[in-house]
Amino acid sequence: MSKQWTIVAVVVLGLVLGATGLAIMAPSAAVELNRPAPDFRVLDLATGDSVSLDETYRGSVTLVNIWATWCVPCRAEMPSMQRLYDSVGHRGFKIAAISIDEGSPEEVIAFARELGLTFDILHDRHGTVQHRYQTTGVPESFLLDRRGILVKRVIGAHDWSSPANRGIVERLLEQPGS
Repeated sequence: MSKQWTIVAVVVLGLVLGATGLAIMAPSAAVELNRPAPDFRVLDLATGDSVSLDETYRGSVTLVNIWATWCVPCRAEMPSMQRLYDSVGHRGFKIAAISIDEGSPEEVIAFARELGLTFDILHDRHGTVQHRYQTTGVPESFLLDRRGILVKRVIGAHDWSSPANRGIVERLLEQPGS
């Protein structure tokens, strides 16, 4: 009889621990268009400071780009992001390029220097932003208005300097922020 109770206790304990693990891993809220983007806190590789979306980027039109140094499509996409930043960055447009590399920050910095990137290079070694934003891979991008509202989500590499994308960003820049 005691062996049966031991088996039942182990099964119940396994179910409880499994359900707890699923609850911890589940995203806290869906990432949806026309809704506020989830806040995050990551390392700014230029300053070594911890920065958050709400504190650092609110009030600016922001492109949040989740990428990795080993990702070939990410490397292909970065020059178009730099061109867009060069053309409208002085008007209140920011890029939060969040590397998910598990390696050292120095490797990420070297990658950014090699490509001549001048926008914000951030590091999320633990994948917190990927989890919060429910990404499916890299690159994945989220365009936010000045209030932090998600207006566009792109899965995969994208030409951010295209006339259509520049037009979207310029329209967002013309809108008043709060």
